[in-house]
Amino acid sequence: MSPLDQALHQIDTLHSTDPTKTPTGTPYELHYAQRMTAWLHKHTPDPSPTLQLAIRAQHLKRWEVPRATYPEGKAGYYAWRTGLARRQAEIAEGVCVGCGMSEAHAQRVGALIRKEGLRGGEDVEAQILEDVACLVFLEEQLEGFEVGVEEGKVVAILRKTWGKMSARGRELALSEVDLGVRGRELVRLALGES
Repeated sequence: MSPLDQALHQIDTLHSTDPTKTPTGTPYELHYAQRMTAWLHKHTPDPSPTLQLAIRAQHLKRWEVPRATYPEGKAGYYAWRTGLARRQAEIAEGVCVGCGMSEAHAQRVGALIRKEGLRGGEDVEAQILEDVACLVFLEEQLEGFEVGVEEGKVVAILRKTWGKMSARGRELALSEVDLGVRGRELVRLALGES
C-alpha cells in the first residue's frame, strides 16, 4: 500500500471506533468521512493526496471531545471548534508521518484541517474543504438540525453556510444535494427567493 492508502486506512480505522452509529450500524464518523470523500470527488475530480487526507480526517476522533466540555454560548462553541481542529490536525499529522509521508505533507494536511488560509480565499484547497463540509451538512444534517429550531434561525444559518461556499460549492448544493421539500423551501428563504 502507498503511504496515502495506508494513512487513509489508518484514519478509517480510527473513525471505526466511534461509539455513535448510523441507523445502518456504521460508526457515525466513518460514515461522515465517507460522505466527505464522496463530495470531494464530485467537487474536484483529481484532488491532491493532502486534500484527500484532510477531508477524510476532518472530524477525526471528534466524539472524544463533547461540546459540553466547553462553556455554553457562541464563544464556547468557537473555542470548542478551534480546539477540535487543532487536536484533529495533530492526530492526522501523526498518522501521516507514521505511514511514511513527509513531515511537510503531514503539516499541510494539518493546516487544511485547521482551515488555515481560508479567510481571504488565499488557499483554494482550504476552500474546497469548506465547500465539502457545507455540502455534507446540507445533505446529512440539515433535516435533523432544523427540527425544534425556529425557522428564522435555520434560515440565518443557511445564509452563513451559503456565504462560506465558493461558486462551485453552491452549484453542487443546488444541483446535486437532495434537500427534500422542506430543505429546498429553507434554502429559497435563505437566498431571498419567493
